[in-house]
Formats: sequence, structure tokens, C-alpha cells
Amino acid sequence: MDGTGCIFCRIASGQMAADIVAEDDLVVAFRDLSAQAPTHILLIPRQHLRSAAELTEEHGPMLGRLFATAARLALDEGVARDGFRVVTNSGPAAGQSVDHLHFHLLGGRSFSWPPG
Repeated sequence: MDGTGCIFCRIASGQMAADIVAEDDLVVAFRDLSAQAPTHILLIPRQHLRSAAELTEEHGPMLGRLFATAARLALDEGVARDGFRVVTNSGPAAGQSVDHLHFHLLGGRSFSWPPG
């Protein structure tokens, strides 16, 4: 799949509005409309990948940028000190609802373990 019709590809390209909080040449971050925590930001690569199952070593620079962006946003949002969670779901059984690799940055409340 090349991302045609993908809602996250449309957000990354500017064809669809979103509350974007950070973006660069590799990564776009925006607020989740169905927030599960006081801070809930989605981080996506601009490149269309369906899920973490498609990642290879070649994606290392993009993943490094994505996690560095998540850490910076956690600081900006005031959740870094008390703690935050970064999670991705891969496939429908794991709860993935959009077939575009994305990570959830969650903070501002306590989380239990194991999740789900």
C-alpha cells in the first residue's frame, strides 16, 4: 500500500487539518482527537509504513527523530518529570485502528502495568 487514502498521510501532507504540535522532514506530531490522557499526541513518520512490522534497520534515522521529538514534546507538555508513555500498536489484535505507523505519547496521569 502506498498510503493513498490514508488519513495520516493526508495529515502529514497538509491535505487534512490537525492540531499539529511539531513537524520536520521526517516526523509529524499532532494531538489525538480521542485523547486517553491529558497529554495524548500522535507521532507519525511522513513515509507511509503500515505498522512496526514493516520497520527495518534503514528506518533508524526516522525512529531516532521520532523518539527525540517525543522526548522534547514530553518536556514541552510538562509531563517529562513525572513520567510519560510512548506506545505503538501493530495489527488489529493489538488495537491498531489506522494502518499507518504511529506512536502515542501519553502523559499527565498514572498508568497501570500491564497495559490493556
